[in-house]
Amino acid sequence: MNKQQTFDLFGRHVSAGKAKFYQDAGIDFVLGRREGPYMWDLDGSRRLINCHCNGGVFNLGHHNPRIVAALEEALTGLDIGNHHLVSEQRARLAARLAELTPGDLQYAIFGVSGGEAVDAAIKIARKATQRPKIISASLGYHGHTGLALAAGADKFSAPFLSQSSDFIHIPFNDPIALEQALDDQVAAVILETIPATAGMLIPDDSYLPQVQELCRRNGTIYIADEVQTGLGRTGKLWGVEHYGVEPDILVIGKGLSGGLYPITATMITPELEQVFHEDPFLHISTFGGAEVGCPVAERVLKISSDPEFLRNVNETATILHAGIQALQAQAAPTFAEFRGKGLMMGLKMAAPELGLLMTKATFESGLFCVYSGLDPSVLQFLPPLITDKALAAEILERLGNAFTLAAEHKI
Repeated sequence: MNKQQTFDLFGRHVSAGKAKFYQDAGIDFVLGRREGPYMWDLDGSRRLINCHCNGGVFNLGHHNPRIVAALEEALTGLDIGNHHLVSEQRARLAARLAELTPGDLQYAIFGVSGGEAVDAAIKIARKATQRPKIISASLGYHGHTGLALAAGADKFSAPFLSQSSDFIHIPFNDPIALEQALDDQVAAVILETIPATAGMLIPDDSYLPQVQELCRRNGTIYIADEVQTGLGRTGKLWGVEHYGVEPDILVIGKGLSGGLYPITATMITPELEQVFHEDPFLHISTFGGAEVGCPVAERVLKISSDPEFLRNVNETATILHAGIQALQAQAAPTFAEFRGKGLMMGLKMAAPELGLLMTKATFESGLFCVYSGLDPSVLQFLPPLITDKALAAEILERLGNAFTLAAEHKI
């Protein structure tokens, strides 16, 4: 099929709205070949540097050969496995996660999506505390499944009548609001370490330590949603490491898949694992922790936790931060604010409509970026963690071209 035929078929059988959105925006891109930091259009006419990475799914690039090798080897003898049975592969992966995660997170509950992993976290917190209420950020996003949906912003929950008085939304980065919302019925506080869909909000250094202290004082579980910030994206293996906190539950997703096999993990303490002692089959996931995917995740962890790998992330971040801030000075006041921690970055424009404009401008300049769903003025900027100095220079050149195109209205 050619591109137009693909758009037509997609619109008839997958999503009419999505097909129309991209065609109306002039982003007529159909994903074809993909390799490393690059994606090619179906007809090969356009190559993009992936600077969104699906929120971190492609942290290690597309078709990373080390990850591909792990999957190919696993496929020679493994399949999904059976969640009813004890599994060597799940045990090995869980043990490695326990070694690498902060604090006393010794148990892994496996799933296939970030939303499912968040659902598990909320269920565990409620059962452990015997409390119903959940506090989250008013512009947070935790997935599109049941409890995760209710914990997220109203934009996502309201259309599906998923709002609940048990789910309380407060401003992010506001410890006073949190303290006022806490009571003896709050089971958990769940926060993205850096809320991406809200526009890459960077917390004050004191905020998450205050969250942890307030939760402990109130007997409330602190859940850190690291679906996007985990696995090196911020320059440390886990985003919470920047703030010196040890959450009671850590949710890991997206990048754990290596972009090849979906797998997520909800990491919990031995104390919280006791909720399953009476009935270990109380929470199950048929495809969660699929045995064929566990070696993929183990290889991801090996790569992402390597000090040399993390050093490269930080060196690249230094180059990109400096270059983007220089572009900000040139593009002011259109480019209003730069937000960044490692290679998790947001470029805030002066008005919401400029986020879509820059999405289109970067596309025309050879970069793939998207604006934040809850703050369209912010362009999400998430290049692969394998980006080297040469690629960083090319990204900056293309981003500069995008600002020129936007300023001259040539898109």
